[in-house]
Amino acid sequence: MRVKRGLNRKRKHKATLAKTKGYRMSYSKLVKRAKEATLHAEQYSFAHRRKRQGQFRRMWLERINAALSENETGVKYGNFIHLLNEKKVQLNRKVLADLALNHSKVFTEVVKAVK
Repeated sequence: MRVKRGLNRKRKHKATLAKTKGYRMSYSKLVKRAKEATLHAEQYSFAHRRKRQGQFRRMWLERINAALSENETGVKYGNFIHLLNEKKVQLNRKVLADLALNHSKVFTEVVKAVK
């Protein structure tokens, strides 16, 4: 018996084209090109989810360093982290960056306590 795939194939094609809406040129118009584009896009999104954590860490370091230079305490980022570890202060970089950005007085107190 012959299998007719009209409805299912149409549904799958529509889903693929919906995923590639907004892509340039024929990548959002032709099904074959759209399928290739989604495969690549999904590979990139998987890989870059892993990279995102490193980008956040870099952003936190920049914020902490900027707040330290703003405070004019004479402490640089590397020394600050070293002093935190010596004093056994259990604040991670994410929390420190948040303090530096949103609660500058508290951050200044932390720097004074470590120094």
